[in-house]
Parts: sequence; structure tokens; C-alpha cells
Amino acid sequence: MDDLERLAADIRRADTVVAFTGAGISAPSGVPTFRGDDGVWEHFDEGQFTYGRFQRDPEGFWADRLELQRAMFGDEFEPNAAHEALAGMGHDGTLDAILTQNTDGLHGDAADATGTDGTTLLELHGNARRVRCTDCGRRTDGDPVFERAADGELPPTCECGGVYKPDVVLFGEQLPGAVIQRARELARESDVFLAIGSSLVVEPAASLPRLAASPEATVGIVNLESTPVDSTADVVCREDVTAVLPRLRSLLEE
Repeated sequence: MDDLERLAADIRRADTVVAFTGAGISAPSGVPTFRGDDGVWEHFDEGQFTYGRFQRDPEGFWADRLELQRAMFGDEFEPNAAHEALAGMGHDGTLDAILTQNTDGLHGDAADATGTDGTTLLELHGNARRVRCTDCGRRTDGDPVFERAADGELPPTCECGGVYKPDVVLFGEQLPGAVIQRARELARESDVFLAIGSSLVVEPAASLPRLAASPEATVGIVNLESTPVDSTADVVCREDVTAVLPRLRSLLEE
């Protein structure tokens, strides 16, 4: 039995299976990564996208955010085979939750295409396709708001008069407490925890697999590069996520 077959066997026996995903799952769809070779922060000054700057200079923040949004989401990115495999596992009832660091919304797209509605999706850093009013808290589709900003409404405002903010966690902001608490609970409850496409270096990514690790649980890592958690994981697949995850789903269907 190879590692992937073992992982499939553990998933079949599990009551709770949780997947945690990072930028590496969306890179094959063409979504730029923030760091690394030709990452977004090689072309933009990350210091211009802090929560403090948004508060001090919302007009300038929004002007720069428009450029960043075009660079990151200028094309119509679509879910790849890895997103689709996870959505399929959710549809099949073998995946209970997806926790993601990504703000691109591709997990939601894959779930919609598959007709999956029973899998919990926690977007730990928010969703760049949405905006949120900083006064009334209203969340809405970001496209019309970004269009208004591009037409000169800087900063764009809500009907209540409050300033809209991209519905993502900016530098200097705390992760939403309820969301990260639920993510930690799911990690602890998991019988199988899959960390996919993440370097597992920064929080909360670094701690979630360790919270999941117990003598009774299985921790699997799928990532092209090594991670600090590899030595404590039960299964490590250093392969392309778009190859591994469809194979894993196929094994679960046998």
C-alpha cells in the first residue's frame, strides 16, 4: 500500500476530514502568489496595503488597490483539477470542511459547479471578490464597487455613507476571531487533516496541522516544497496538487 492508498483508507474510516489549502492550490489556475519568484510583492510595495494606510488615506489606498486587483484577478481564473477534486470529495461526503488562506474564491466556484453545499468553507483571510462597509458591516459583490472606483469614486462608499474596504484581512488587521476559532476546532476534531499547497510557515497555517496531530489522527501534506511540519506528518506527497488530489478522489471512489 503506497502513501496515497493509505491516506484513502484512513479517509474512508474517518468521521471528520478537513482540508487546509494555501496559494499552491491556486497557482496552477494562474493566480499569482504573493511571495517567491515573480510574486506579487516583487511588483508592489506591500507597505501600501496595510490597514493603517486604509484608515489614514482611503483614497490613495483604493487607487493602489485597483492596480493590485487587476494584477491578481485581471483574468477570469477558474478552478483547476485540485479544487474540483476537493469539491467532488465534499459532494461524495468524504470531506467535511475546507479551510483556506486564499482570497480568490475558487473553492466556492468549484463547489457551485459540483453542486456541493454540505462542506464547510472557511476563508480565513476573506474573499477579494467582496467588499465590506466599515460602518454598517454590509458585504456585497466587489465588481460594481471596483468599477465605481475605477470611474473615479475614491474611496467608494456604501449607501450608509461608510467607506467600503476589500473584504480581506489587510496587514495590521487581526484574523476574524470566530473564523480562526472554528478553524482550530475543526483541526482538533479532524481524524484526517490534509494540508495542501501551503508552506505552513506563517500563522495560522503553522499551527493547524499541529493541532490536528494526535495518535489517532492522520496528517497528510501535499506540497511541492518541504514544510516545517513534514517530519511530524504521517503522509507527505511532494507532487503537483492537480495530479495528487484527483488520484486521491479516484481511490476513494473505488
